[in-house]
Amino acid sequence: MVVKQYPHDLCGGVVMIRPSNRAMGIEYAIRDVVLPARELEKQGIKIIKLNIGDPVKFDFQPPEHMKKAYCEAIMEGHNYYGDSEGDKELREAIVEREKKKNGVDITPEDVQVTAAVTEALQFIFGALIDGGEEILIPGPSYPPYVGLVKFYGGVPKAYKTIEEEGWQPDVDDMRRKVTDKTKAIAVINPNNPTGALYEKKTLQEIIDLAGEYDLPIISDEIYDFMTYEGKHVSPSSLTKDVPVIVMNGLSKIYFATGWRLGYMCFIDPENKLAEVREAIGKLARIRLCPNTPAQKAAIAGLRGPMDYLEEYMAKLKERRDYIYKRLNEMPGISTQKPQGAFYIFPKIEEGPWKSDKEFVLDVLHNAHVLFVHGSGFGEGGEMHFRSIFLAPVPVLEEAMDNLEKFMKERLG
Repeated sequence: MVVKQYPHDLCGGVVMIRPSNRAMGIEYAIRDVVLPARELEKQGIKIIKLNIGDPVKFDFQPPEHMKKAYCEAIMEGHNYYGDSEGDKELREAIVEREKKKNGVDITPEDVQVTAAVTEALQFIFGALIDGGEEILIPGPSYPPYVGLVKFYGGVPKAYKTIEEEGWQPDVDDMRRKVTDKTKAIAVINPNNPTGALYEKKTLQEIIDLAGEYDLPIISDEIYDFMTYEGKHVSPSSLTKDVPVIVMNGLSKIYFATGWRLGYMCFIDPENKLAEVREAIGKLARIRLCPNTPAQKAAIAGLRGPMDYLEEYMAKLKERRDYIYKRLNEMPGISTQKPQGAFYIFPKIEEGPWKSDKEFVLDVLHNAHVLFVHGSGFGEGGEMHFRSIFLAPVPVLEEAMDNLEKFMKERLG
């Protein structure tokens, strides 16, 4: 009998089954840094975690009418498989929201409900990419944009954002990055990780560029009402013929991170995305449906009062102002003031570290504060780090005191 030989690896005499390269190539810096932090916690060391953007881990909760609607939905029997495209009443509520917020005329058929923005990205990139296509993304960028584009065989190409101008997109650099392989332009506004709020003029220039090259815009608007000195503008409110795919959800503005519910809607005046939408519909059907009771709660959220947001934004503004002031007073660190979301993206100006990841791990082990290394957000994030400012001021004060002491010791 002939024994076939396969290209498996041997580990202690055991034949190891090899995983796919596409899965092993995925990195998610925001959660990857938790692993060394857990090792310190096992030793009884207290770690102040400023790495994950989850407001519900702090003193924020979904509004009461949404929580009540979720519980009622379960008790009333809404625990079944729903429609793949999402609950019709929810899609009608999303249409109402987008009309009121962005002034767009869409129908429920233009809306796809998803398991948060992450699944929307999976659908979009899965529908756009065969292999080798390029997606323009901001540099730095939320990690799934890089990871998922690569997973589907595409090429993420970062366009520059200008730190000295509050991390505004460099449209000239964006133009230089367009090739015959470019498939779409992604806009994250307000931005994660920088907290930038994009100017209307800049967004119009991006729309004009997309129109020139017949490209759709992917617009991530999950933080749209979470702004400080300015207001969010959606590309969907400015377009005349350029297709825009808007993504949004419950995680941030509605403070329901663990419900994992979001949506995308197509603003496509000339129906250029007809085949892409068909492909997305196929992907939606093969995964069955979004969370049914959460969709009932989402209806209550989209149609209910949002007065809770005023109190929450006042807290966030106080915390933003505090951390911004403290960071800019420290030796070796400078930062821009974020205008949206709840992230700040400081620059490591000087010090003995060869990389931003080395800096973050040094801070973790010696100051016991957990940040995320800027290079984990791709091109443009090098020698920066991201911090959230969701924690109450006393927690931020302890973290900043630890960091300041650490920086003074390292810089002599």
